[in-house]
Amino acid sequence: MKTCTISLVEDNLPLAEELQELFASQPDMEVLDVFPSAEIALERLPARTPEMLVVDIRLPGMNGVELIAALKPAFPDLPILVLTMYDESDLIFDALKAGASGYLLKRAAGDELCDAVRQVQRGGAPMSPSIARKVVQSFRTPPSVPDPDAVPLSPREEEILGLLANGALYKEIAGSLGISLDTVRTHLRRIYDKFHVHTRTEAVVRYLGHRR
Repeated sequence: MKTCTISLVEDNLPLAEELQELFASQPDMEVLDVFPSAEIALERLPARTPEMLVVDIRLPGMNGVELIAALKPAFPDLPILVLTMYDESDLIFDALKAGASGYLLKRAAGDELCDAVRQVQRGGAPMSPSIARKVVQSFRTPPSVPDPDAVPLSPREEEILGLLANGALYKEIAGSLGISLDTVRTHLRRIYDKFHVHTRTEAVVRYLGHRR
């Protein structure tokens, strides 16, 4: 069983210790670091980058959304889970737009938290129905005026983005098209560059908007 290394950004010390113990108790998880603030995480992450980052949305100083927005350009493939006390729709949605892969409620049971981590590791995006509705509504917003200098997508990129818009995981896309996972990621990076976006959510929103 492959171990997933996790770093936490949480200013509540008792909760940080509780989460650290929870994840460390799992046979497929290892806690790499615990950072008490976004600023410290930004400073230290380049030296020891985990395979997943769990971030409290409400932090002293720079908040979780700002941290995700700052990290994504440097770590576009780093899965980031948002940690929140309540179902704070607007903040969580902002975090997803900034590049978060999903979110965890602090009040969730331990097995739910671990399942959410595994879901993200497999390419999923755990979120509540209320957040999912906001994502769908964002797809329906009128598209912005097309950029006349935008580079068109290749047929393969259209194919991959179409599958992604339908909820397919990277692994499923690779299997469906008979290509490797690395090839899928390469195509996605090119799509992000062409659309001038940093996240899957933004890319899918742009794709659905332009197909209206």
